[in-house]
Amino acid sequence: MTIRLPRGSTLIVASHNPGKVREITALVGPHGIAPVSTGDLGLAEPEETGTSFAANAQLKALAAATAGGHAALADDSGLCVEALDGAPGIYSARWAGPTRDFRIAMTRVQDELRRRKLSGSPAAFVCALTLALPDGAHQTFTGTVHGRVAFPPRGERGFGYDPIFIADTMDETFAQIDPALKHAISHRAKAFEKLLHSGIFVESL
Repeated sequence: MTIRLPRGSTLIVASHNPGKVREITALVGPHGIAPVSTGDLGLAEPEETGTSFAANAQLKALAAATAGGHAALADDSGLCVEALDGAPGIYSARWAGPTRDFRIAMTRVQDELRRRKLSGSPAAFVCALTLALPDGAHQTFTGTVHGRVAFPPRGERGFGYDPIFIADTMDETFAQIDPALKHAISHRAKAFEKLLHSGIFVESL
């Protein structure tokens, strides 16, 4: 069953990450959807016990939809570095420590590469988006953008690992390029494009 959300619907953005909330709000806004974050609603974040991006996105979306009583959209995403066997992967946020300081996370990536006598590596950003309803219905969409990690970190516009990620065919990091360009080519944008093509957003039911 395909989930349908008519214009004017409330959509819970299941994240306490301001950067993610901004990006998802920018994506759903043109479709007449009224986003509100779990942080705004005072909803707790569930423990991410899944073994994949999709599993974690599903548990976050279902938890937010059940607790908030509205449709919820959750993102689970991360950086997968080829030379680190795909790490940090689903642990991308946890590498930033309890304060979610991604300077710590980026330094750890650099240190891990140095141990392998590398200064960079092919990498990919991966995103899983799950849309869930309070009754338990849900759908998941994934997107990937390939590129490489390079140091030192550059740029102030992005968040997370953006200052060290350079997408294929580009010379600047995600934190250096215009946010509108990032929104057009990012892993989150690719997952959202699949969500749109599924026909979820409609004028009315």
